[in-house]
Amino acid sequence: MSVHFKKLALIGIGLIGSSIALAARRQGLVEVISIATRRQETLDEARELGLGDIYTLDAAEAVRGADLVILCAPVGAYGALAAAIGPHLEKGAILSDVGSVKEHVVRQVGQHVPPGVSFIPGHPIAGTEHSGPSAGFAELFAGRWCVLTPTEGVAQADTDRLVAFWRAMGSMVECMDAAHHDMVLAITSHIPHLIAYNIVGTADELETVTKSEVIKFSAGGFRDFTRIAASDPVMWRDVFLTNRDAVLEMLGRFLEDLSVLQRAVRMGDGPALEALFTRTRAIRRSIIDAGQDSAAPDFGRPHEQPPIPEPAPVRDHGGGDDA
Repeated sequence: MSVHFKKLALIGIGLIGSSIALAARRQGLVEVISIATRRQETLDEARELGLGDIYTLDAAEAVRGADLVILCAPVGAYGALAAAIGPHLEKGAILSDVGSVKEHVVRQVGQHVPPGVSFIPGHPIAGTEHSGPSAGFAELFAGRWCVLTPTEGVAQADTDRLVAFWRAMGSMVECMDAAHHDMVLAITSHIPHLIAYNIVGTADELETVTKSEVIKFSAGGFRDFTRIAASDPVMWRDVFLTNRDAVLEMLGRFLEDLSVLQRAVRMGDGPALEALFTRTRAIRRSIIDAGQDSAAPDFGRPHEQPPIPEPAPVRDHGGGDDA
């Protein structure tokens, strides 16, 4: 399906917003990109990077005449943003977002969407620990999933058009119910982040181990936790506040399983530990088989080739030819 929008309005221009701007421009999906953000310094940075064509601190101004509007701000700001842009949305436009919580978005934004505008919340499951306009890159969505949760009454043609937009930027796309999305992401993304923030915080507060030792002797597991825990704190604050019910349900299940694991360690139950580790190892293989990570050694980290030693010089001891 061919997809083209005359004007894309990005409300917020962090990692995801800037990556959309770069990918959409590269693929020729839009004619004009309008960027709005609340901070002048962020807007200036986006301008210096050439991410758009129109730059403004007024979200309502940014969406005028846009046939595709994507909210890329922290989800906690969505309600106020939707109230501000709602009266100015173009009839026939598609309104979407990139937040990792969907039921909250439907409740907060949906009430401000005027008739004639198709509201299709979205969540590109792609990201890094970096944030800000300069963190974006056009390849961010390549081979990654984007979940869409179309609201009731949205025309299938508009959903198909947004699906085509994300596919053109490299994403695989799946549509599902907003509540189901929130439960799935609670266990695959939100709880892992909560655990990462907690374990790094625990290490920071230890009295028997100095902070310098935590940094100096960071093994692979802790090091990877710190990468997750370096994610945008405002974004993740809003995620946990707005997906509270699903997070608490999954956290309860996690704590129950953790108690079973704690007992196995205390009782020296080797078979139980090995059975769990074997089962979870299979999940890792499934993720690799699904193309969502690399099977390369050391998680794909590059290895420098060891230097090739130069041959030792041949010494002439005299005596002519060998006998």
